[in-house]
Amino acid sequence: MVGAIKHLASPYQRYRHAQALHAIRVALAMLVTIMITSGLHIPHGDWASVSMLIVIGGIQHHGNIRKKATERALGTVIGAVTGLAFILVHALFGVEWLTYGLLALAAGICGYYAIGRAGYVALLTAITMIIVAGHGDNSIETGMWRGFNVLVGIVVALAFSFALPLHATYSWRFGMALNLRRCASLVRRTLSDDPLSPEARNAMIGELNRRSISMRNLMPSVAKEMEIPMARLEEIQTLHRSILSTLEMMSATPLKQADAAAWQRTMTSFQNEGRYMSLVLLAMARALRAGDATQLKRATIPDTPPAAPAYLNAADVPVGLQGPYWLSHQLASQIDRLRRLLVATRRARMRAKAKGEKDAKDEAAA
Repeated sequence: MVGAIKHLASPYQRYRHAQALHAIRVALAMLVTIMITSGLHIPHGDWASVSMLIVIGGIQHHGNIRKKATERALGTVIGAVTGLAFILVHALFGVEWLTYGLLALAAGICGYYAIGRAGYVALLTAITMIIVAGHGDNSIETGMWRGFNVLVGIVVALAFSFALPLHATYSWRFGMALNLRRCASLVRRTLSDDPLSPEARNAMIGELNRRSISMRNLMPSVAKEMEIPMARLEEIQTLHRSILSTLEMMSATPLKQADAAAWQRTMTSFQNEGRYMSLVLLAMARALRAGDATQLKRATIPDTPPAAPAYLNAADVPVGLQGPYWLSHQLASQIDRLRRLLVATRRARMRAKAKGEKDAKDEAAA
């Protein structure tokens, strides 16, 4: 039991089993909402379960759940108030076409704002309005009970978001680490005598690109959780994408078709840079997985990419190898910039943390 708890407490294991853990979290949250509403005999209790599913059903990252719960609460309040107002209008005037027209107008306004930054709030406002008011023929009591159940679902969803949460930072770090490991493998195979087949290469590049896109979707939540500027994450992500593009072009170059003598003259430079790139890529992957960028400062990692041999310069490289030669230098430079950027990001986080602790102590002293 202790071993299982330690296993689940590991961020990496939570990342690996994210879908299973999320399924358990949603199932338990559903059970709790049913027990609360059924045990207390709350009318229209099924709306609590619906609300819980809307908040956390398709969202597994803790930061996103909190954000969605806040937006859901705001949309619920606006929608509930609007729905109750429409019930009153229907009760006072008893004119169906007036109530229907107001519902349609309110839905149109929500639809207008649903395409934009406040889209989720607008969408949930419209949904809650219909849940509470129906077509205007619900009673005030029914509308209030339904609004209350929606709030119960939000509270339960938010509570279960704290149970073994999968932070977006975990998915971003481990996804980036896996991509960098795959890049190191692709570099070794590209600069070896046994490169990947076109089919295997295309499959690996496709996997790298898909993971890169999924990581970009996490960036807003990662920036909040890590307390670093979004611009810094954009810089890291852009450089990572540039590395993938350069590696894709370099791995597509048919080095084996080059003249044997020319290949031998440039092989030393390619292999030196290939070893450097693999070393730094794997070091960055280990640092990201461990969450410790100090590993990137170890003496085993060169400060700069290796220089080309003295007897080899761009003018000496045959025409057929000048493209790969330039791409190799470009890739080594990009990898080195990414390493330095990760180290600088850690320093910035440490300074921000220290400043926050100092401000908290000063405030407590005051």
